[in-house]
Amino acid sequence: MVTTELAELGPLPATWTRRHLLGLEELAAEEITLILDKADVFKRALEERLTRFPLLSGKTCVNLFFENSTRTRTSFGLAARRLGADVVDFSAATSSLSKGETVIDTAKNIEAMGVDVVVVRHRTPGTPHLLAQNLGCSVINAGDGPHEHPTQGLLDILTIRQRRGCVEGLTVALIGDIAHSRTARSNIWGLKKLGAHVIVCGPSTLVSPRWQELGVEHAYSLDEILPRVDVLNLLRIQFERQYTRPFPSVREYALLYAMNRERLARSKPDILILAPGPINRGVEVTPDVADGPHSAILEQVTNGLAVRMAVLWLLAGTRE
Repeated sequence: MVTTELAELGPLPATWTRRHLLGLEELAAEEITLILDKADVFKRALEERLTRFPLLSGKTCVNLFFENSTRTRTSFGLAARRLGADVVDFSAATSSLSKGETVIDTAKNIEAMGVDVVVVRHRTPGTPHLLAQNLGCSVINAGDGPHEHPTQGLLDILTIRQRRGCVEGLTVALIGDIAHSRTARSNIWGLKKLGAHVIVCGPSTLVSPRWQELGVEHAYSLDEILPRVDVLNLLRIQFERQYTRPFPSVREYALLYAMNRERLARSKPDILILAPGPINRGVEVTPDVADGPHSAILEQVTNGLAVRMAVLWLLAGTRE
């Protein structure tokens, strides 16, 4: 069975020439589709309880996280181990950064130990790009401030494709804190390139009309757009990135934007509910909707492992 799955995966595509994954903005539709196709293969293999693929045997992957993470960090670590790589988890709190060492020097010293892939999350936009310019190994952006989170965008799109068959022609609404969401930006770039119509919706303090410059529709009322939406992606309010409160209260936000039973009844019968997590039950979504048949929130987590396996293999695999 392992041989069959690896045969379906095929060799590393000659058309894939990228050494880093820094964002979906720079990828062509064909490259995004290639990642999704390979992730589908890994997903099917994982469903068959195949947990070890010696595709990155002898490689080393470092999780260089300067911000807290549960799903992304664990997912990248599991993905690398499933592929046979060694994994090192970096702790910023106990590193030489506290002694004044720069992020670049820290990364260069880690690379000098024989590292093949650096997975980096940092609160400052552009940090993965800076490391890519200064390191010889592959760099994967696991979230840089409010800029991009490419693997989250890919796993969201993979979930939509699996549930709905394709992305082209769908109307996908991103709801909530658009201003501070790296997930929103990666979703916008990926969904638009694959032919979806994207709506960004939330309070006027978090959704600017300038989003239209990226070719998306903007709205302030969830109830108005709901009847024509195929997929809802419910984004967390990122209070940690805000200096002023963008709305009077969490209760008021939930009243206007939370996906609940009443709104579900007014939606399309096959509406798909996504949320990148962590979810705040009762704020972005009520428990009955989050755990209901329209929700694919846990499927997103499962797909995240497959997507990250595909990305790691494409970036660090050997053509032999």
